[in-house]
Amino acid sequence: MAKPSIPSQQLASVLIIEDNDEIGRSLLRGFTESDFEARWVRTAAEALAQVADFQPQVVVLDRMLPDGEGLKLIARFQSASVRPALIVLSALTSLEDRISGLDEGADDYLGKPFAFAELLARVRALLRRGVEPSLVLSFADLKLDLRTRQVERAGVRIELSSTQFALLEFLVRNAGQVVSRKMILDAVWDPGVENFTNVVDVYINRLRNKIDKGSTRPLIHTVRGLGYVLQDE
Repeated sequence: MAKPSIPSQQLASVLIIEDNDEIGRSLLRGFTESDFEARWVRTAAEALAQVADFQPQVVVLDRMLPDGEGLKLIARFQSASVRPALIVLSALTSLEDRISGLDEGADDYLGKPFAFAELLARVRALLRRGVEPSLVLSFADLKLDLRTRQVERAGVRIELSSTQFALLEFLVRNAGQVVSRKMILDAVWDPGVENFTNVVDVYINRLRNKIDKGSTRPLIHTVRGLGYVLQDE
């Protein structure tokens, strides 16, 4: 579904994720003075807390955040009910850096130092054309195509059953968060399956054998006593 057009009386919303106070304040002031509804956060954790509440139409994202690589947030924003336009604003400006940012799902990439007028023009261009919701979820080197139901890890195709795909999709959409067996049951299986207490463990093991087998970087981790988490350690 395309991003809805913005009525003239409604302010477009932008979430700024930037740990540098001087840049963050400058961006907040610049967007506010340019008739945007703007919020500024300094960390990935703060950004995730804002997604559901604020539902920004645009996210301006720094890569080097105090609590991790900013690009890891992109998959979380892509899985939001209304997918925002994503612009990476970073001091990492090599060709490889820009390619990696766009490959991870960013809609645009602008290097620091930058001119605010150019950033503003890029934001407005994205809002004019609208941004389609992503049909591909990604985490680390894992990609799920929601349209074709195809899964790849490091470019290698992986065959999954419909239930395994639904389970993996749920884990990717909640990447970095511990999910309990009950949460998984409610999201993936029909009502009544809660009586089969080991069904989640069985399917997690099957999924691990397909996703993590032979990899030096396992993604599906058990959190003893709590559940499971998709995490790239």
